[in-house]
Amino acid sequence: MTRLLPTALLLSSALTLGLAAHAQVEGPVPTQVLVNVDAKSTPPADASVLTVQVNDHKEPLTAWTQVVPGNAQVAVLIDDGLRQSVGRELENLRQFVRTLPPGVEVMVGFMQYGHVTSDQPFTTDHEAAASSLHLPEGIPGMSASPYLCLSDFVRRWPDSNASSSAMNLDAGSRRKARFVLMLSNGVDPYNGSTSVLNQDSPYVSNAVKDAQRAGVAVYAIYYGDAGIRGGSADNSGQNYLAQLAQGTGGVSFWEGSGNPVSMAPYLGMFQHAIAETYVATFAAPAGKDSQRDLVRVKFSAPKTKLRAPELVRPGNQE
Repeated sequence: MTRLLPTALLLSSALTLGLAAHAQVEGPVPTQVLVNVDAKSTPPADASVLTVQVNDHKEPLTAWTQVVPGNAQVAVLIDDGLRQSVGRELENLRQFVRTLPPGVEVMVGFMQYGHVTSDQPFTTDHEAAASSLHLPEGIPGMSASPYLCLSDFVRRWPDSNASSSAMNLDAGSRRKARFVLMLSNGVDPYNGSTSVLNQDSPYVSNAVKDAQRAGVAVYAIYYGDAGIRGGSADNSGQNYLAQLAQGTGGVSFWEGSGNPVSMAPYLGMFQHAIAETYVATFAAPAGKDSQRDLVRVKFSAPKTKLRAPELVRPGNQE
């Protein structure tokens, strides 16, 4: 004969389990972050020679592994408001996509009115992805703001299976290493004036934090918009792209105030950066909101230049 436990005892047991689970969430949790090793540096042989500071406290690294092609996703996001002169770069972009190492998942998307549209999900069929590249619409301000587009994209990061979303995975689930290459003039029209006195955009800051929470390293190539031009616009956009890249562990590529003579060198540098990226594993203190809280991180190693995001979400798994 089965005996039923008193309701009060059941409630007490449930409360105890709930508190224990809550306490576990708030303790140190295994955390992973993408770290790029400068091409001129020698990659550290193992985790013992690296140092990571989490909220200014030194933590030991428990693992240091190189990102392999089969564990990488690359999203090429093109501002649909770019000048159509970018058409002369389409073959360079197609060649870049075609020559990605076998196994890398790639997706080509266009930033339109605050979101990203794409003809296909992430795929290892690089030829199919390359064929989806086309001229941008060239309508001034068509992206609305490239930073709103980026925020929306990384929060809804699509999986290689179009019917599911990698962002629906729980905090402890692993995912592929995420890279974004943005082609944009970087101007945030939603922040108003491009004056040097108005260079603190909340939309840029939000995009940086959204990418940090999603574990995305953002790289950017500056290219002029069809409608927003002039020295102040160039400087404003380049500064914002640099802020975005630095905050997420990426690089912003640009030369002076004009469009690049050719994107090919920058595309090559980006491809090398993917190959020179590692996953560092360490413990980080989780806060009350496991999906939104961020902690400061800083990596260093002897005679090695490392690039990593400034903040990371505790429990992030690559």
